[in-house]
Amino acid sequence: MNSSRTRPSMEQRGVPKFQLFLAFVLSNAACLLHAANVPALFIFGDSLIDVGNNNYINSLAKADVRYNGIDYNHGVPTGRFCNGRTIPDFLGEYLEVPPPPAYLTPNLTIKDISRGLNYASGAGGVLDATGANYIARLSFNQQLVYFAGTKQRYVTELGMDAANKFLADSIYMVAFGANDYINNYLVTFSPTPSLYNTSQFQDMLISTYSQQISRLYDLGARKMVVFGVGPLGCIPNQLMRTTDQKCNPQVNSYVQGFNAALQRQLSGILLKQLPKVRFAYAHGYDRFIDMVKSPASYGFKVTDEGCCGLGRLNGLLACMPISNLCSNRKEYLFWDPFHPTEAANMVIATDFYNGTTAYASPINVEELASVSAVV
Repeated sequence: MNSSRTRPSMEQRGVPKFQLFLAFVLSNAACLLHAANVPALFIFGDSLIDVGNNNYINSLAKADVRYNGIDYNHGVPTGRFCNGRTIPDFLGEYLEVPPPPAYLTPNLTIKDISRGLNYASGAGGVLDATGANYIARLSFNQQLVYFAGTKQRYVTELGMDAANKFLADSIYMVAFGANDYINNYLVTFSPTPSLYNTSQFQDMLISTYSQQISRLYDLGARKMVVFGVGPLGCIPNQLMRTTDQKCNPQVNSYVQGFNAALQRQLSGILLKQLPKVRFAYAHGYDRFIDMVKSPASYGFKVTDEGCCGLGRLNGLLACMPISNLCSNRKEYLFWDPFHPTEAANMVIATDFYNGTTAYASPINVEELASVSAVV
């Protein structure tokens, strides 16, 4: 008898696909003991949390060239707009859930998506028109269309009841709004300011965003982490436009107004309309401002220019092989003209995970993970 004969697979022996899927998810018992009720992460947003979707579309917003990812994945660029890990990467580590793959990655198997998916796209926004200056991008509406297809795939594999339970127990991270300002309202020659004053634009954004969050709820999301927008007036791309290299107070006032309105919506109307949802609103703005004002407290030395980029303060063009590159990346707050370094992302992610209500409210991500979801 040939002992080296290949054994038949579990599926060939008659084990149903959905049992294989569940077996894979449940195999990491230590993970599920630590991060109770978090079988998967689903991530929606822009370049702050894109892990490679824009690699597969004809976008000008790409991070698939060096020096992006120089401190991650053996230095091979993945599509992250950072030298290393993003905020969801850190949160996933804390929850012991591996980073979900980019949705547009070719040939993903059911095993590949058994711990979630990342739909985020550089230049994507709440509004479909946002980011047109970068040509192709995935808006939140398009990301939701893709997620609806993903849900159907889970239903096919698991059955309706098991799929709904799986989705309800998962955590959803949603980060939009920044591009709707810097790549829409504030873009030179943009028609948007002539159509809406700042108050009207904010109201339209919040109304549209609320409808999209409601759509995500209808598709099965019950535990959502919604990120506020950081101080856009302090990014190198904005600082390079000033003579004193100080944060732009007008741009930051737009962001503060948006964040306040979003927080009111999450704790008010949406909470009433979506009775089974639990929100964790992630306040990144104040901590980031503190890192700008008191960098030494966090180990930073440079807060007014990007580590990698071109132009004044490395704030004009994104990181690429011909860019200037700093050697002391842990001392920089910003990686490129727009995005934080891995070191900054770790500080913010830790706040969101187990910080006080000053940084995540009404509960933090660790507390959200322990919530029993209602399908």
